[in-house]
Amino acid sequence: MRTSAEQLRDWLNEPEGVRLEFKEAKQRYDFDRLVQYCVALANEGGGKIVLGVSDLRPRNIVGTAAFEEPGRTEAGLHKRLLHRIPVEELRLPEGRVLVVHVPSRLPGTAWQIDGRYLKRAGDDLTALGDAELRGIFGEIGPDFSAETCPGAGLVDLSETAIAVFRTRWARKTQDERKQLWTVAETLTNAELLVDGQLTYAALILFGTRQALGRWLAQAELVFEYRSSDASGPAGDRLEFREGFFVWQDTLWNRINLRNERQSYQDGLFRMDLLTFDEIPVREALLNAVAHRDYRLGGSVFVRQFPQRLEVVSPGGFPPGITPANVLDQQNPRNRRLAEALAKCGLIERSGQGMNLMFETAVRQGKALPSFAGTAAHEVRLTLDGKVNSPAFVRFMERIGEQTLRSFSTSDFLALDLLHRDQVLNDDLKSRLPGLVKVGVVEVMGRGKGARYMLSQALYAALGAKGTHTRKKGLDHETNKALLLKHLATQGAEGSPLAELRQVLPDLPASAVQSLMQELREDGAVWLDGLRRWAKWKLIAHQVYKVDDL
Repeated sequence: MRTSAEQLRDWLNEPEGVRLEFKEAKQRYDFDRLVQYCVALANEGGGKIVLGVSDLRPRNIVGTAAFEEPGRTEAGLHKRLLHRIPVEELRLPEGRVLVVHVPSRLPGTAWQIDGRYLKRAGDDLTALGDAELRGIFGEIGPDFSAETCPGAGLVDLSETAIAVFRTRWARKTQDERKQLWTVAETLTNAELLVDGQLTYAALILFGTRQALGRWLAQAELVFEYRSSDASGPAGDRLEFREGFFVWQDTLWNRINLRNERQSYQDGLFRMDLLTFDEIPVREALLNAVAHRDYRLGGSVFVRQFPQRLEVVSPGGFPPGITPANVLDQQNPRNRRLAEALAKCGLIERSGQGMNLMFETAVRQGKALPSFAGTAAHEVRLTLDGKVNSPAFVRFMERIGEQTLRSFSTSDFLALDLLHRDQVLNDDLKSRLPGLVKVGVVEVMGRGKGARYMLSQALYAALGAKGTHTRKKGLDHETNKALLLKHLATQGAEGSPLAELRQVLPDLPASAVQSLMQELREDGAVWLDGLRRWAKWKLIAHQVYKVDDL
């Protein structure tokens, strides 16, 4: 998100209200207070928190020294709230300004911090009332998984499946007393048995085949193995119309039967990677079960091919969720079902399962999970199992597990794009300085014209140290030589920056400006004139023969 100086000055004349919050914050601003205002603003539809502007009208830019590293502040907000909240830094003649871009809450959800659902009340913050919360949670209709199923009873559930759930719940909470609960106590405490009636979530998780056939036949998963994309009957087909805890391990074992190992060499050691890693596969299955629309009659389909896995679930993304924001936003369609799965540690309500899929793909040198083909009536998720870059896998392993555990999903995505020479968006660019600090990325140039590349260790892993030298040194020096060559042809007339940009059209103006500053520091050029009339010229004692450059 980019805010122009003109936009900011227009905001100064607007009343502080639903979409704008101004804070002077000349020296500092309390981070916890910033978190609380983000929660309140999101619950009111989103907006901007502007630091470095006087509170009262007429407002003036006073500058702020708060949050010296906006990227770290943005990471801290994500850690506390599990939402991406961009923090933008503007450096203006009047002073430094920070703009915190707070997104709106999604339909049917409210943001909270430490159990408090906040809103603004004049110059202060207060809690949302019960009526307001009920109105928010009712925006997308009732939670189907929390509804009770008339006629269904405990006899319709698998006690073995419930025992697995109870054991996992006890282990996650480190409370072995849960192991002593009866079936009814377990279900009641998990809010799956309400006033003696079973919820649909209980059937989805623990139902027997007979029970689901009678009460919820669409809670079915169909597995197919296909050796190619050719049409025709599948080579293997299984239908699971039972509770999730009944079939989850059986399905993974079936997928794993044809799970080929891909080998690569690392020095003297030969290493293997499975085509289908267990963690992302299980997360994909959990997402399909937890977030599908059970009001639709279709089944979940899992199709395994030799090097890819497709999971198709009925119903599109929940309201407000798109492939673009699926890593940053969460809006569970079946809240009660998701809560039960979170209790036993199978999913995190923060939606981190999807993040694990993307991080695993990067670490294993595979293509990122794809939602191609997703439509309003279904979600299509494809996990690609082919290892495209064994050398990149070796590089990731050499970073070390302790360092990798400290990386965010954005860090992994930034490394993946750098490796593939792809363009990074502003959010991912903000992660690069931190990656430089831990030594996995190197920076070339200074200021806004700085360029980044993966460290020398990657190219050593690739067996291409020369490529690293060329990318880091020769490309940079070649660009400088081309600029000098052009100035040599202009003689005493020199060239404005706009003309020099034509020499290197693939670089932004800031990058060309940075190169010229380096040449000036090297004593090769000087700047004659000011602002748009300024021209760059060769130093008089420098002699450059065009044919030699």
